[in-house]
Amino acid sequence: MSRILALILFIVGSAVSLLGCQAMPTDEPVTINGISAPPVPPQSPEMVDQGETLYLQYCASCHGVNLEGAPNWKQSLPDGSFPPPPQDSSGHTWHHSDTVLLNIIAEGGDPEFGGTMPSYGDKLTEEEMVSILEFFKSKWGINEREFQWWVTNTR
Repeated sequence: MSRILALILFIVGSAVSLLGCQAMPTDEPVTINGISAPPVPPQSPEMVDQGETLYLQYCASCHGVNLEGAPNWKQSLPDGSFPPPPQDSSGHTWHHSDTVLLNIIAEGGDPEFGGTMPSYGDKLTEEEMVSILEFFKSKWGINEREFQWWVTNTR
């Protein structure tokens, strides 16, 4: 019986360790298609908390309290614009570099591509915009986080 208990504890411990590895970036460079970026840095809990507060104040009314975006966000509206996309892993935000995302927050959505998001460059400091982006990143899966980091650092 003690061997079975030991085996169960080993399996559970291994599973927990593997889950932890998937949730946290490693100290390894992020390499995609043979091109490497530095390891993903850890996030500052204070910066993420600040970003969440600002997100709830400025962004949640359109993008959703849980970053879920509008229903049918991929379908254009009658005026040709698109509903607000999710900011979690189910959306496309993580496909873009920090520079692109911070520009969208500061300047608003590009109407040429169906964007109607207002600009926040006159309402938020650069640090505040970065903290909102850090909040998004804290809700992404490890694969999305690593890809977005790679895009930010290789293009």
